Amino acid sequence: MSFSKDFVWGVSTAAYQIEGAAYEDDKGLSVWDVFCRRPGAIHENQTGNVACDHYHRYKEDVAIMKEIGIRAYRMSLSWPRIIPEGTGKVNAKGLMFYDKIIDELLSNGITPYITLFHWDHPYELYCRGGWLNPESSNWFAEYTRVVIERFSDRVKNWMTFNEPQCFIGFGHQDGTHAPGDKLALAQVLRAGHNVLLAHGKAVQTIRSYSKSKCQVGYAPVGFTFVPETDKPEDVEAARAATFGISEKNCMNNTWWIDPVFTGQYPEDGLKLFGDDAPKFTDADMTTIKQPLDFLGINIYSGRKVCADKNGTTREIIQTPGGPMTSTDGTVVPKSLYWGPKFFFERYKKPILITENGMPNLDWISLDGKVHDPQRIDFLHRYLLELWQAAKEGVKINGYFQWSLMDNFEWAVGYKRRFGIVHVDYVSQARTLKDSAYWYKDVITTNGKAFEKAPANWAKLRENF
Repeated sequence: MSFSKDFVWGVSTAAYQIEGAAYEDDKGLSVWDVFCRRPGAIHENQTGNVACDHYHRYKEDVAIMKEIGIRAYRMSLSWPRIIPEGTGKVNAKGLMFYDKIIDELLSNGITPYITLFHWDHPYELYCRGGWLNPESSNWFAEYTRVVIERFSDRVKNWMTFNEPQCFIGFGHQDGTHAPGDKLALAQVLRAGHNVLLAHGKAVQTIRSYSKSKCQVGYAPVGFTFVPETDKPEDVEAARAATFGISEKNCMNNTWWIDPVFTGQYPEDGLKLFGDDAPKFTDADMTTIKQPLDFLGINIYSGRKVCADKNGTTREIIQTPGGPMTSTDGTVVPKSLYWGPKFFFERYKKPILITENGMPNLDWISLDGKVHDPQRIDFLHRYLLELWQAAKEGVKINGYFQWSLMDNFEWAVGYKRRFGIVHVDYVSQARTLKDSAYWYKDVITTNGKAFEKAPANWAKLRENF
C-alpha cells in the first residue's frame, strides 16, 4: 500500500470564487470586488458578485460532497466578510455564515481544512497601502486571532496563505489580477516580505489561541521541473531548476518557501534581485520561520528539462500536438511524482497536495449528464504518479482536487471549468460530472486501483 489508511481525500475551493453575496450581510469590499469593476479586467466583464451562490446554497453543496464521498474540504475565508474594513469592527453575520458551513461539514462527516487568505484582500486596507504598509502583517495577525478564537473549537487544520507567488506577482507586478498594480520590483518584493511576516505572525497566533490541537501549514505554488530521463544528471538538472531563481519576478519556489522553513532567503535570489531585495532583520526572519506541520503545494503541470553535454540545464520543448488543457497548459503527470519528491527531500515535511486538476470544455450532454473523460484520464495519470511517489517513501498526507465545482476563475471569469461538479451559472443547477463518480470510487477504495497500473504505463509515462 502507498496511500496510508488515514490518507486525506478532499476537494478545494476559494471564498471569492464560489460564495457570491458580494454585497450582502455587511460584508466589506475586497480588492477583487473593485478589480472586477475595471472595464476589460475580467473576461467579458464578468464578476464574482454571484459566482456559484454558495453563500445561499452551502447546504446543497455539502450534500453533494457527501454524495461523492469527500472526506475533507479545503475552503477559504473571506477576510472582508469577517472584518469589513480589514481591522476593527467584526461582522457577526460573516462569522455566523462560516459557523454554519463548518457545522454542516462536521455533521456530514467532512473535515474542514481552512485557508486564511485566498486572495480577497480587504479593499479598505489596500487604500492604506495594502501589503506595502509595514503594519500589514499585524493586520493579518489580528484577523487570524478573530478567526481562531471563533472556529478553532471545531477546526483543527489551517493554512495561512494560498499561492503568494500569484497574488503578489500577478496582482502587484503584472497587474493582471487584483488589485491590478504594476509596481517596481523593489516594491513587489517588499510586499512579498510583508506577506511572509504575516504568515509567521499568523502561525504564532494560531498556536497561541487555538482551542484544540491543530495542524498548521502553508500552500504556495509548487513550480516543478521534471527530468527528461531518470539519469542522475537529468534528475539533478530538474532539482536545480525547481529550486533555482533565474528571473526577476515572483514565479519561483525558494524565495517564498525557504524563509518559512530555514529562516533565510536563497542566496541566488538575493544576488539576482540585488538592491531590489527587501530590507530585513534577523528578527524578521525568526518571525517568518515558525514550526509547520506540513507543506501544501499546488501542482498542475511541469516543465521538462535535461542536462546537456556541457552539464547545463536545457528545457525540453513539447512535441507538436502534445497533450494540452483548454488553457493551453501542458499535461505533465510526472510533475505529481517529482514535485512531491523534490519538496519533501528539501524541506523534510509531510506534503499535502492542496490543488491539482484541469480546466475542460464541459457541458451537459443530451442525456442530461456531463461526460469529461479527459479530466478522468488526467486525474488518473497524475494520481498514478502520486501513488508511485508515496510508494517510494515520500510522505504524502493527502490530496485535494481543484475544484469541487466550476467557479469564477479570476481574470478568465467563467470561461474555464475546473470542477468535478458542473454549475449552470444562470439557474445555479449543479450536475455531478462523470469525474465526480470516478473520484468517488478512488476515495472509497483509498486509491486501490492505482496498485495495478496499466500494463503499458511505463511506455505511456515516456509520452507525457
